[in-house]
Amino acid sequence: MTSWAYMELDRRGAELLFQVLTEREEKNSVAIASNESFSSWTKTFTDPRLCAAIVDRLTFGDNIIETGSDSYRLAHTKARQQAAAVS
Repeated sequence: MTSWAYMELDRRGAELLFQVLTEREEKNSVAIASNESFSSWTKTFTDPRLCAAIVDRLTFGDNIIETGSDSYRLAHTKARQQAAAVS
């Protein structure tokens, strides 16, 4: 099993996710946030063909926004720690 966010995701789970993405394709929006680049998604989706198909469904005709920044939670925690250190 591999993880998708905080859920355990086995091969069947990945196949079901692919099915949902396929059914929503060009009909409804899907928003996904990840700390990993697409090339690292094979750690979550261990079948390379299934991983490529999921990335294909998510990126076809879509907008990809790369922030290149730390997560909001991490930045918030660092700021809080710095403020506490100054106090």
